[in-house]
Amino acid sequence: MASQVTVSICIVNWNTREALRRCLESIARSKCDFELETIVVDNASTDGSAEMVRAQFPWANLLPQQANLYYAAGNNLAMRAARGEFILLLNPDVVLPPEGIARLVAFLRKRPEAAGVAPALRLPDGTIQRSLRTFPGPWAIWCEAMGLARLFPRSRLFGGYRLGHFDYRSTIAVDQPMASCLLLRRSALDRVGLFDEQFPMFFNDVDLCFRLKQAGFALYFTPEVIAEHEHGASTRQVWPEMVRESTRGLLRFYRKHYRGRLCPLVYWPTVALIYVAGAARAAVATWRERGRRRSS
Repeated sequence: MASQVTVSICIVNWNTREALRRCLESIARSKCDFELETIVVDNASTDGSAEMVRAQFPWANLLPQQANLYYAAGNNLAMRAARGEFILLLNPDVVLPPEGIARLVAFLRKRPEAAGVAPALRLPDGTIQRSLRTFPGPWAIWCEAMGLARLFPRSRLFGGYRLGHFDYRSTIAVDQPMASCLLLRRSALDRVGLFDEQFPMFFNDVDLCFRLKQAGFALYFTPEVIAEHEHGASTRQVWPEMVRESTRGLLRFYRKHYRGRLCPLVYWPTVALIYVAGAARAAVATWRERGRRRSS
């Protein structure tokens, strides 16, 4: 490549100024013997995020938007502007350890079959986030909706979707690591394409991982790097709508990848279950949000 940039860090921000400040400060402390570039797409924030980046982090490539592009399109904009051999998808509510990026790059350099690697994510309460999933096939959907995954969370049979049996202490190949902090090989993205913008907020990362796996690439989780994750700094601002969008994303995923491939007697009852379970979750989220507003 003509560019000398090794890692392009792509951040999509919406009204998380203070979290973004901590994220960028952690990038500035990174210990790397290669060049980084940081691209921040600000999705029309109203909290002064873009102004903060301009004033305090002039080395970041700020791409301010006049409207909210949402997650998939915002990241695609950043990735198209990126020059690096590797792309680090990074949420603004993640704080990286100084050696984190260098260790993730070294991990991928040792594994040419790998398209990406994700670190462990530590939540504010000190626990490691359960950030890994299998793909949401029909069995996983039914186990989740019928409560079997909650009753038997460590069971490989019933709790396998959330990898309840995994202790997050070893390196493993996975279906879909959370994209809150995910280092991807640019050449793999060139093969399968960027995010599908039919998934504006949710399941765009699942869809991308699915396409990477179909193309023969591996994806990994490693506990050798632990990043701090506030988790949901943007989405919890509009949580009921995000619950509904999550259901829409899952339904789009099923239409794209499973319709015509699954037996109709499996496909259609599973889609119906997604509708019903999603409507119930949205109703609960709306009720809780109304209660929160009344008490505030």
